[in-house]
Amino acid sequence: MMRKNKISRIKRFARDIFLHTPFIKMIYGTVFLWILFSCGMYWAETTINDSSIKSFWDAMYWSIAAFSTAGIADTPQSPLGKLIGGIWSVLGSLLFFGAIVATVTTYFMRPIQRPARRIIDVIEYNLEQLNDLTLEELDLLKDTVDGLIVHVEKMKEKEIAKQKTAPEKK
Repeated sequence: MMRKNKISRIKRFARDIFLHTPFIKMIYGTVFLWILFSCGMYWAETTINDSSIKSFWDAMYWSIAAFSTAGIADTPQSPLGKLIGGIWSVLGSLLFFGAIVATVTTYFMRPIQRPARRIIDVIEYNLEQLNDLTLEELDLLKDTVDGLIVHVEKMKEKEIAKQKTAPEKK
């Protein structure tokens, strides 16, 4: 049961990352720019004799090495290649590491920004535990849920009445 809960939490974490953070958009943007700058680097360096970039795949490898800050990327030989490489090193690093920082920040700030979603997450988590409840606990849960439904209906009625009287006051 413990393993099942852990897998459930991991699935919920992954779902939250994909749905509620800029992670996917940032990854798509990084991949698009990676291919674009690799094309530019290939075009700028392919005719240079001393260049280590002889194919498009060499250019793609160079692009990964350049923005990963590993320091293993060869220096471009042409002035245009150096310009493209410099821009890509800065932009690629910002996007890649920015995606990580933005995702982590957004993920941990989300419950603070949206308390209603936090309540729903707690309810969803607890619903996953239903199989472990006794009959008495299930009866208590049913009574609680029925009371919650009545409370929500009253809140809706108050909100509808408030909305109906609001235009009349103007």
